[in-house]
Amino acid sequence: MKKQHLRVYSGFRLAMVLLIGMVFVGIPFPGKAGAAGSISLDAPGGGYVSDGGMVEIGGSYTDLYDVRLYVNGTSQYEVLLNDPDGDDNGTWSYMLDTSGYNGTVELVVRGLDTSTRYGVWSTPAMLTVDNPAGAVPVVTITGPSEGVPLSGQVEVTIETSSPIPVSMVEVRVDRGPWQQATEQGTAYVFVWDTAGMGDRTVSLEARATNAPERYGYSPTVYAQVGNGTNEPAVPLPNQDRAMWIWEPESYKLILNPGSRQVLESFITDTQTFGQDPVQTLYLAVGKYAGYNVLEEQVDELRSFLSWAHSKNLQVHALIAGGTSPAYMGAYEKYHSHAVREIEQVINYNLAAADSEKFDGINVDIEPYISPDFRDPSRFLQQEYLDVLQKMIDRRDMAGIRLPFGPAVPKWYDTSDQGANIVWDGSSKWLSEHVQDISDYISIMDYRDTADGSAGIIAGAAGELAYADQIGKPNSVVIGVETLDIANSGDPETITFWEEGRNHMEAELDKVYTAYGQNSAFGGIAVHHYDSYRALPSYWGPGGTFWTAPDDQEAPSALAGIPSIEATSYQTIQLNYGTASDNMEVERYVIYRSTVQGFMPAASDIAGLARGLNYQDKGLLPDTTYYYRIAARDLQGNIGPLTDEVSATTGSTTLRPLIVSDMNLVYSGSAVSVTLKVRDYDTGAVLTGAKVEGRFTYSAGRYTSGITGADGNVTLGSEAVMPGRQVGFETRRIRYNGYYYASRHDLSHATLLMQNADHEESGEQSSEGG
Repeated sequence: MKKQHLRVYSGFRLAMVLLIGMVFVGIPFPGKAGAAGSISLDAPGGGYVSDGGMVEIGGSYTDLYDVRLYVNGTSQYEVLLNDPDGDDNGTWSYMLDTSGYNGTVELVVRGLDTSTRYGVWSTPAMLTVDNPAGAVPVVTITGPSEGVPLSGQVEVTIETSSPIPVSMVEVRVDRGPWQQATEQGTAYVFVWDTAGMGDRTVSLEARATNAPERYGYSPTVYAQVGNGTNEPAVPLPNQDRAMWIWEPESYKLILNPGSRQVLESFITDTQTFGQDPVQTLYLAVGKYAGYNVLEEQVDELRSFLSWAHSKNLQVHALIAGGTSPAYMGAYEKYHSHAVREIEQVINYNLAAADSEKFDGINVDIEPYISPDFRDPSRFLQQEYLDVLQKMIDRRDMAGIRLPFGPAVPKWYDTSDQGANIVWDGSSKWLSEHVQDISDYISIMDYRDTADGSAGIIAGAAGELAYADQIGKPNSVVIGVETLDIANSGDPETITFWEEGRNHMEAELDKVYTAYGQNSAFGGIAVHHYDSYRALPSYWGPGGTFWTAPDDQEAPSALAGIPSIEATSYQTIQLNYGTASDNMEVERYVIYRSTVQGFMPAASDIAGLARGLNYQDKGLLPDTTYYYRIAARDLQGNIGPLTDEVSATTGSTTLRPLIVSDMNLVYSGSAVSVTLKVRDYDTGAVLTGAKVEGRFTYSAGRYTSGITGADGNVTLGSEAVMPGRQVGFETRRIRYNGYYYASRHDLSHATLLMQNADHEESGEQSSEGG
């Protein structure tokens, strides 16, 4: 799940597609290999100190790529790599602007291992920032206390702490308007009249400012008026079939009403693939691209939830810990972010009408991403359980009925990292602790077969048995994957993307047969909407794709002018505004040229992006590139182009290399690809280059090899059924003194470029898994 929200897709690359036969020729944590790469975070001159200015943070790395710096558990930045030999070894650096910080700031850096594609993390470092002007006020509501019956006029007292003067303190009641509090000595007071409110629990929040547009927020106080809110417990309904909807799709549904028609058409279609209708949505509500639906687009959120309930859908708020990366919410020092995130959902529900409330909450905090999860003390497992309990306690204090369901991997009850976790006075499997305190769990049971010792059925057996033991019906939802996993994991076994919908539904039928009569079984959840909708019956001639409702109207123009920045000698970053559509904007089409004033054609498409940013990587150095962007809907209608923007890549001593002469051949039961590596400028073949890539469509194997004397390398896929479509994507190439200028690979008449290869290119996603 949210692991995808850490990846940056590698770019619009040369890919070849083979159609086999007929008339054509053509999470897994416990088992992952140990990473060989390493990375350091080296103190700058004078140590980790700053007065609020720019600080160069850096270090060294070996056998890593896609290196990112994480700051204070809330921000992440792609760093600048200095790799003079082009061998994935060198130094990294980032100029960090500390003007918005004061005090201690935690830094940690992560890269992806070149062999395993899993994350390799540095030891954290602490940066001390002496910058009072960047401090955000600390705000606390000191009265009234929670759980105390209130009536009449109540004084809400607030205390603040800030190294520079606080200019205003405000309070809001039940998410109403912010109202100014009065300073009284060292505290602030707001008088709240509870008359006529009856018996209910109300959310009280305070904020303080010490500079324009800069606020510090208090934790919520749940004030009990009279007997408070005490929503009765009800049996947990079966969720089958459920579906995760991450950003940006969740924001499309909330902000673009036409997207709801597309969603309804998809989830009620039981004919095309013989699937069960989707009845439960896990809807992501985190911040996204400058939007914050729980604070700033509340009317639109209410509209969507009211619409969903009118269609008899259950909607669970989907949150991920409030940190970046999401797993950091498991650490005690960052628990406040996760608690704040669930409080926002609780506070929304307290103030919403019945038809506008969330029906549950799905929590995607994944502590196992951190290397600390392997610490023998198991402290991170314990802190993870602590934060889940804190979140549940906030719900209980509010007195509302909001079923709480963490997403958990299938191996919490089988791996060493999940065994003998001592918490709350007992030693149990980690999964059992989670099940004890939660209303339900969604198991990330990510395998592409139902049977066998590693299949879906076996993967959920322990959790279902324990749910029966503790008497929690409908509390185990089995999650399956449809994403095209590009940067981590093992696509051959994790996802149904290669096999397609026919195979997936047949395997899920086996799961229903095995567990359909089990009282603990709460249904199947599919991860996630975008890839689920795009998955055909199978890849190949005669394969069936789901078809969206007819639409002849093109999307609107994008809001504003795109921003652009060349971030290295080969990379340009684009950010842009949203477009709307009478149905749904499916992708943003990125056009690129080296000619100023170009009029875009299909040949100028650099890639397609789901979200509102695009990273164009694998470019030439010292080159000016020009871009225009348009929105495309599900029927292929393309809207107006943006104004042209441009950026010039930086310099490097590395020389560009490219791929040419790619050819796919079906032999026996597998596919082989042969490709040639050349110097971009001279066309000379390069001997001894290490090529890494992956097969696509009906195959998924990652593989690598070394080019021979003729510059060629041949790589093989896993077994592939006859009559299926197969492609190959070159991901990385290492050769001394060179870098891979993938955007300039040579295409040939024998190559068939497919949109599915390009769609994931350049996107940054906040999806989880």
